[in-house]
Amino acid sequence: MTNEFLFISGFLLFIVLVLSLDLGLFSKTEKVISLKQAGIMSLIMVSLALGFYFFLLVEGHQLHGVSNYQKLAQVVKQHQHQITLVPSNFNESLKLYNQNLGLEFLTGYVIEYALSVDNIFVIVLIFSAFAVPEKYYHRVLFWGILGAILMRFVFIFVGSALINQFAWVLYIFGAFLVFTGLKMFFSKDEDDEIDPENHKVVKLAAKYFAIHPKYEGKRFFYKVHGKKFITPLFLVLLIVEFTDLIFAVDSIPAIFSVTKDAYIVFFSNIFAIMGLRSMFFLLVNIIHKFHYLKTGLAILLTFIGVKMLAHHYLQLWGFTTQHSLLIILFILTVSVVASLIFPKKAEHSSVL
Repeated sequence: MTNEFLFISGFLLFIVLVLSLDLGLFSKTEKVISLKQAGIMSLIMVSLALGFYFFLLVEGHQLHGVSNYQKLAQVVKQHQHQITLVPSNFNESLKLYNQNLGLEFLTGYVIEYALSVDNIFVIVLIFSAFAVPEKYYHRVLFWGILGAILMRFVFIFVGSALINQFAWVLYIFGAFLVFTGLKMFFSKDEDDEIDPENHKVVKLAAKYFAIHPKYEGKRFFYKVHGKKFITPLFLVLLIVEFTDLIFAVDSIPAIFSVTKDAYIVFFSNIFAIMGLRSMFFLLVNIIHKFHYLKTGLAILLTFIGVKMLAHHYLQLWGFTTQHSLLIILFILTVSVVASLIFPKKAEHSSVL
């Protein structure tokens, strides 16, 4: 437990350092994030995630304080890792364990990062519907992602506790993901439209807060004659947080299909969330070109749901995390390539 506490504490300290650096570099002045800046930010975030992957390959056993063969066997059984240890060979078994841990992290990261694209679709709609000035995008996303990290922390460890206590919860997660995937597959574009006046969060906020009618620079709160108002920018932040809460219900169970180790689920989730902001600025102006990506994500969720429902049989057939990663990458690659080869036809309005 001491090792886990030190590991997670070090990781959280690292996250605080990265977010502080981001806040200091990009939030001193409110300005539009350029494509170049977004590219650099994305490259840094992906590099950090890959760096953590290689760290797990070498030092992953430090997470649960594995120091002997007995402890290793206990951890593998507890977290249901899909590996076969080498009897009487601790070093070789430890190498297999670290490799599997790294692979589970990488697969979970790819899943969460891919599902974040759908989150970006919705955030673009939110910003558009509420006419958010582009120079304030970064501010909303920064604080939105900070809130998302706290929510994911609670969700993941509560979910892990439920799975460990009640194994059948995994089947509920699987059925839910299949339902969500099919619903996404058959949904129409009109279903994603945002109605600012009738949004649930707007109605709820109006009951408890006084809402200022217009933006006041980068402020979330504004005082008029001593009375405090929340600005439309804070309202947008609340909606972004609510949106992430909805997406977390999909993405967190999806990663539990890859690993039952809550810490690996958390690590992969947080790295993907930190990369969401930079990916948003990278894709915001071209995301409409990847019109088949949402279909790909729907198929991805359905596949993960089916995998969770049939995980016992898949294990007997020798289906591993490597197979999952290859199928996931194949689905995403096909959806992106199909979007580029078969671009969406522009809608022409008829002239009378």
